[in-house]
Amino acid sequence: MTESPAHPALWPAPVAPGAVDATVTVPGSKSVTNRGLVLAALSSEPGWLRRPLRSRDTLLMAEALRTMGVGIEETASSSSAGSADAVDRPGGGEAWRIIPAGLHGPATVDVGNAGTVMRFLPPVAALADGPVRFDGDPRSYERPLGGVIDALRSLGARIDDDNRGALPMTVFGSGALEGGAVEIDASSSSQFVSALLLSAPRFNQGVEVRHVGAALPSMPHIRMTVDMLRSVGAQVDTPEAGGEPNVWRVTPGALLGRDLVVEPDLSNAQPFLAAALVTGGRVTIPDWPEHTTQPGDALREIFTTMGGSCELTEQGLTFTGSGRIHGIDVDLGEVGELTPGIAAVAALADSPSTLRGVAHLRLHETDRLAALTKELNELGGDVTETADGLHIRPRPLHGGIFRTYEDHRLATAAAVIGLAVEGVEVENVATTAKTLPDFPALWTDMLAASPGPARRV
Repeated sequence: MTESPAHPALWPAPVAPGAVDATVTVPGSKSVTNRGLVLAALSSEPGWLRRPLRSRDTLLMAEALRTMGVGIEETASSSSAGSADAVDRPGGGEAWRIIPAGLHGPATVDVGNAGTVMRFLPPVAALADGPVRFDGDPRSYERPLGGVIDALRSLGARIDDDNRGALPMTVFGSGALEGGAVEIDASSSSQFVSALLLSAPRFNQGVEVRHVGAALPSMPHIRMTVDMLRSVGAQVDTPEAGGEPNVWRVTPGALLGRDLVVEPDLSNAQPFLAAALVTGGRVTIPDWPEHTTQPGDALREIFTTMGGSCELTEQGLTFTGSGRIHGIDVDLGEVGELTPGIAAVAALADSPSTLRGVAHLRLHETDRLAALTKELNELGGDVTETADGLHIRPRPLHGGIFRTYEDHRLATAAAVIGLAVEGVEVENVATTAKTLPDFPALWTDMLAASPGPARRV
C-alpha cells in the first residue's frame, strides 16, 4: 500500500442535508476513451471520438500517442457545439479527431499511474520505428507488467526492462511485429489480454492469446475490448463464441476509422447512485446505455440488492434509495473496480457484508483491500481482510481523516461515507481527476440540489 503524503490537503466531505434529489451527468468512460484512442491510432483512416473523457489517464494516453506520431486534434463537436448539451454535459461539446500516421521513436511515454497506458501502449510501441521509453509515477513501478513484457518478447519484440518485469523500460520498435500464438497468465489483470488484442490486427500473424493460470478478473473489460475491435472491422474469435476456453484469436487486417460516441462512465456514476442509497433519495444519471460491456452496469443489481430500486428509461437511469441499507454477500471478481464504493455503503448498512473475488485489488493504484480496511477501521469501522476480499461488520462511525493513497476510488468512497458521518476529511481529493474531473464540484452541486425539486448538475 503506497504511503500518502505526510501533510496532505484535506477536503471536508459534506454531510447530506437530507434525501438527495438530483440529476447528475457524469463524463465519458475512461475505459472506452482509452481503447478508442488506441484503435483509432492503429486504423487505416482518420476517426472521431465524441464526448471523450478528459482526465489524467486519458490525457496521458493521448499525449503518449502523439509522441509516437499520431495526430490528435481536440475540437468542439459540430453536432453539439452551442447546444444545451454542450453546456451541461461534461465533454458534451467536445470531439477528438485521431489521424493515424507512421508510428515512430525515439519517444518517451509518461504512463502516470494509468494501467491502460502502461499495458496497452507497449504493443503499440513494438509497431513503431525506433525506441520508445516508458516511465511513470513511483507506484507504476510496483504494478504488474511482466505478463505483457514476456508475451511481447515471445511474439518478437525487443524490450529492455533490466529484468524487472516492470517499469521503467524501453521498447525497441522495428516497425512491425510477427505475432502468433502466446500463453499468458493474466490472473493479476485482464488488461494483459486486452493489451495484446488491441494491437493484434497490425501484427503480421495476428495473435492467439491463451490465458493460463487462475481465474481471469474483470471479464467485462475483455468483452469491451472485443466489441470495440469488432466495431472497427477486426475479426476476433472468443470463448463466448464457441471457441476454446480462455483463448482469443485476432486475424491480421486493416482497422477502419469510425465515429465513436463515448458512453458515460458507469463506474464513475457509482458515488452518485450510492448517495441515493445512503440518504434514501433519488439520483438520475442521463444516457445510461440499455446495453453495455461496462462493469459499472452491475450497480443496478448490486445496489438494488442493498436496498434501492432503479428504472431505466430513454432519459437514463433513475436510482431511488429506500431509506434502509442492507448488507450483501457478493462476488465482485468481474467488477472489482466497484469494490471501494460498495465497501463504503456496506459500512453504513444494517447487517454485515462479504465482498469476494477481488484479491487482485491488492495490485491496483494502491493495495485497495488493505487501504479500505485501515481507513474504515480508523473511522470506527469493523473491517477484516480475507484471502480474496473484505468482511464488513457495520459499526457507528465517527469523523477523521480518510487517506486515499493517490487512489481515485478511495477518495469517492470517502465522500460517500461523509454523507452520513460528520467530520470526515478526505486527503487529496484531487486524485479523483485521474478518471473523474471536477468531482468535488459535481458532489457539492448534487447536494445543493437537495432536498427539494431535482435540478440538473
